[in-house]
Amino acid sequence: MTQLERIARMEALLRQSKEAVERFSTALEDYFDIQDAVRTLDAYYGSEDWRRDFADDEAGLLPKDLSRGVLSEDEIYDLLSDNRDARIRMLEILTQLEREG
Repeated sequence: MTQLERIARMEALLRQSKEAVERFSTALEDYFDIQDAVRTLDAYYGSEDWRRDFADDEAGLLPKDLSRGVLSEDEIYDLLSDNRDARIRMLEILTQLEREG
């Protein structure tokens, strides 16, 4: 590889890395910012309010056009599981990066 090829390659790696780090940083901020909402959903799921809302939905008392994914037994659970998995994955990645230096 010539000097000019090496510099061009390193420049491309710099740009690619910089863009990825900026996207990742933005995604981390978004993830951090939404954690209050996740905690609120966690508290709601299985609460008296959720059970009452679920029962009223089952009884047909809620409007048919109401978006009700939050009343499914899977969507909030899946979100909470995915959120926990994302935290674990972040810790695994950080641990691996620390080992690699």
